[in-house]
Amino acid sequence: MANDWLELRQHAETGIETIKAHFEGHAFDPHWHDSYLVGITLSGTQQFHCRRERHRSHPGDAFLLEPGEIHDGDAPVDGGFTYLTFYLDEQWLTNTLHGLYESTPGSYSLHFAQTLTREPQLVRTISDTFSTLHNEEMKIVQQSTMDNLLAQITSHCHWRKRLPVQRQSAAVAHRARDYLYAHMGDNIGLSDLARETGTDRFTLTRCFKREFHLAPHAWLIQLRLAKARQMLGMGEQPVDVAAALGFADQSHLGRWFQRAYRITPAHYRRLCTNLPDVSRK
Repeated sequence: MANDWLELRQHAETGIETIKAHFEGHAFDPHWHDSYLVGITLSGTQQFHCRRERHRSHPGDAFLLEPGEIHDGDAPVDGGFTYLTFYLDEQWLTNTLHGLYESTPGSYSLHFAQTLTREPQLVRTISDTFSTLHNEEMKIVQQSTMDNLLAQITSHCHWRKRLPVQRQSAAVAHRARDYLYAHMGDNIGLSDLARETGTDRFTLTRCFKREFHLAPHAWLIQLRLAKARQMLGMGEQPVDVAAALGFADQSHLGRWFQRAYRITPAHYRRLCTNLPDVSRK
């Protein structure tokens, strides 16, 4: 759309991406991120599906998504929507919150209690954190704001205990996921995953869908896209990223990347690194 725009910056010290964007009509296809995503709708109506529900985020709403949660986005009314968002590394947030809850056993996992909230203090803290990172304020201001954000997020999280059957199913799914991580650029088949997890392809697929809400092949594509973001953000060329991650060619990567993020790999690379796009034969 002619009126769509996007501002993206990557914080030099933490690597946190801050994004401010405006979309009209269809914004992006279903996809997931490997980080916790927090943001605010600034204007218009942002519609998206997540946790098997349709959500409508209005100005002043904060949205909270966990790593791996499938979501899409579109503007259901004229004029589109504008939002700001940034990503928090899963390992960093989990480790930090486990430090606050030292008695929490490994059979519990961390979750946001709600996808949307209008809690004023949290909304204000998300806005302040975005501003300090996006505008590169002094380090002491950034760190103080991040500490405040962590305290606010804590009150919107809960620990969910896994039942024994869920833990068994999850174990199969997570072994398959780990195998996909280790071989994300390879031509992997369901038979490879079944052999690795000691089960059959049908049980594997059921366990995987139950845990990650996607079939293994669809999850692998999203994994490759998440890794592509990391590689492009470090300055690697799109053609090399496509080859390393198992995409047929650079165009194949570009089609998937733009459907998920509404930005081309080359443009994303320039925004993260300020490096020119060197054309390759």
